[in-house]
Amino acid sequence: MYYNRLAERLLGEYISQFRVVGVMGPRQSGKSTLVKQLLGDRYVYVNFDNIELRNLYYTDPVAFMRKYNQHVIFDEVQQMPDIFQRIKEIVDNNPEERGQFVLTGSGQFLLSKNISESLAGRIGLISLLPMQYKEGPKSLQETFVINGGFPELLSGSFKQTHNFFNAYVNTYVQKDLRQMLNIVDINAFTLMLKLLAARVGQQLNLSDIAKETGITVSTLSKWVSVLEASFIIFLLKPFYANIGKRLVKTPKVYFYDNGLLAFLTGIKTMEQWQDGVLYGALFENLIISETLKNIYHNGDTANLWYLRTSHGDEIDLIVEDGQKVSCVEIKASVTYKPVFHKTIEKLSLPFIEKNIVYQGDTQEVITGVTAKNYKEYLDF
Repeated sequence: MYYNRLAERLLGEYISQFRVVGVMGPRQSGKSTLVKQLLGDRYVYVNFDNIELRNLYYTDPVAFMRKYNQHVIFDEVQQMPDIFQRIKEIVDNNPEERGQFVLTGSGQFLLSKNISESLAGRIGLISLLPMQYKEGPKSLQETFVINGGFPELLSGSFKQTHNFFNAYVNTYVQKDLRQMLNIVDINAFTLMLKLLAARVGQQLNLSDIAKETGITVSTLSKWVSVLEASFIIFLLKPFYANIGKRLVKTPKVYFYDNGLLAFLTGIKTMEQWQDGVLYGALFENLIISETLKNIYHNGDTANLWYLRTSHGDEIDLIVEDGQKVSCVEIKASVTYKPVFHKTIEKLSLPFIEKNIVYQGDTQEVITGVTAKNYKEYLDF
């Protein structure tokens, strides 16, 4: 079953604007399905997961590119790092032609490196993440916080989400990591991944994780970069008026998909989530990751931050869109409490919109501050 994606509009726009379009994202986020659904009747599809096609290219790359040089989808293109230069030569010979190639790739590690060397200025990049809350079937929205948005899960292919994520992590660790980085101790990497999940929504402290894993901080830092490049985690930096400070202060760690996060923390049921110590953290991850997905899938340029003052006051999410800055406090509670808006109330920053997102009814709690039900907020 195919569910319409918000990124369809962006793909259509980029096809008419750029000579090459790249669709990047984590494994199983629906990249191949999206491009085939929208372009399959007009484009030839070539999947480089197929070893025979890879061998065909390397046997005679000139003949291969003569055959596949116009309106072609190259899937899993990160496996073919030397093909980018050949694509560059073809599109440079036809500079007025738009949408000549569509490239998809799992992660952005190899793809970004080769694009920066070969296709800069020629390619429009789209990040396709797991499905948003509002993109999936309404019948599964109530459990989205622990099941997440991978299309294969939402389509009902897997009855047990645990089985999907177990296979997903194993494939990622065994296949993608060996492509991206020479990680010898896979068990230590998997342990680090689980420790990051247990610390979701907290400031990233690699020294603490180094003590628990026995891995050096410098190595852990490289591994975190790989997780970011693979669209597994993202880091939320603190908001400061001085832009330089944003680059050096401690970020918080979040996961792109709540289902993967729940799996890594051992949460299998809604009851386990609601009664567990990560109740608030998973809800916070849902709201922030969904906000980020919406930005990516619409091709927006807004930036996300968190705010922590010198007095220890904190705002969970700052959305900066040009000169417009909004703030969001996130509470997993169903019942609204006046303490929820105390920090927002005393901050003097000129936010154009101030929301407290929670699980209760939408209401204005004080002038200029709205307590918004999370379903309404996620409808964007």
